Amino acid sequence: MNPLAVVILAAGQGTRMRSDLHKVLHPLAGRPMLQHLLGTVDGLGAERVVVVVGTGREQLEAALAGHELTLAVQAEQKGTGHAVQQARAALDGFDGTVLILYGDTPCIAADTLTAMRQRLEAADQPGVVVLASSPEDPAAYGRVILGEGDRIARMVEYKDASPDERAVRLCNSGMMAVRSADLFRWLGQVGNDNAAGEYYLPDVVMVAAAEGRHSVAVECAPWQTAGINSRAELALVEREWQGRRRAEALAGGATLIDPETVWFSADTELGRDVLIEPNVFFGPGVRIADGAIVRGFSHLQGCSIGSGAEVGPFARLRPGAELGDRSKVGNFVEMKKARLGAGAKVNHLSYIGDADVGAKANIGAGTITCNYDGFFKYRTVIGDGAFIGSNSSLVAPVSVGKGAIVGAGSVVTRDVEGDALGVTRADQKQLSGWAARFRERQSAKKSGQ
Repeated sequence: MNPLAVVILAAGQGTRMRSDLHKVLHPLAGRPMLQHLLGTVDGLGAERVVVVVGTGREQLEAALAGHELTLAVQAEQKGTGHAVQQARAALDGFDGTVLILYGDTPCIAADTLTAMRQRLEAADQPGVVVLASSPEDPAAYGRVILGEGDRIARMVEYKDASPDERAVRLCNSGMMAVRSADLFRWLGQVGNDNAAGEYYLPDVVMVAAAEGRHSVAVECAPWQTAGINSRAELALVEREWQGRRRAEALAGGATLIDPETVWFSADTELGRDVLIEPNVFFGPGVRIADGAIVRGFSHLQGCSIGSGAEVGPFARLRPGAELGDRSKVGNFVEMKKARLGAGAKVNHLSYIGDADVGAKANIGAGTITCNYDGFFKYRTVIGDGAFIGSNSSLVAPVSVGKGAIVGAGSVVTRDVEGDALGVTRADQKQLSGWAARFRERQSAKKSGQ
């Protein structure tokens, strides 16, 4: 195919989001919606990528740092056609296909964009390829009226459409493919004689027609063209995205007992024969190996789960948690920046942070690695096969050797050597009859009130 350039429009003010965060940086499945789109574009092999920014430019510049792209600035909001014109300098000398996309339409698929490129290069040489879809509720979208085949007879805004035209379900997404040799010439002929006084990108279809060049529509599934302009629309797109991801997980060999209660992030990785119970949330950066089990009401983020490992219920795995094969993290356990060796167990009510736990070690209920002194973090190292008794506090930096035992209720402040018993516990005292005398004394006080 011809060389490719991509122009992404992200200069809108996003006032309907009612947010200090730029609209296209609001997360969808844990990833900013603009990053979803850039991830798709990265796979197309574009020679140039231009992001047109405006309001909130500083936020976008920071978010796009590290990407190979050019920023163009639309200082005044004069419509989508005007926005694309701001990319002209960045595309100087480029000869090929230009795809025009929107930063607030993050779900477009790579194969759809490829289909648009291919259609532009077909033998009949259309001037413009418009991406369209047929949503269940076309609402107030502009309509695409087809003539013969996929040729566009006309495009009409909803407010200007007749009742018959409004009955048409094929809607204009705003995304299009145009040859660079045509694009800016046609944009230069687009006027702003409309109610908003703006330069509309879809008007290039009419300009092309005036030159005797026809335009065509490529249709895709409606979810790919869903734009996000408000929190309600973001929630709707999130729900639809999650539904597709759950279906993908099931088709890939994972078991979701109650799929609608499981929430994935864009980068969640699941192995085969993974079992996920209801009400599980995956934040960004989670990898789960074959045969692992994630029990209900667990929250995972930035962690890796080994083959055959078990998590939860009611577990919290924070960034940097690594569970080895066949290890177990049980109910009401939190881990952060900690590695659990193969076959190790932290079964109940514990916090393991900034720690290395050896293979087959057993961490008793209520154990805490005290990793923070109010200024710095420190690590705890627990050797293979060690046993940490319930309700113990390991004050880092500290190590417990291979095969060592820490007695229940201990506050460990010094290293425990391998195969040793470490215990810090006050001597138990017994005062015979004290409890009976206490009850008698207190009862007498109470009756005298």
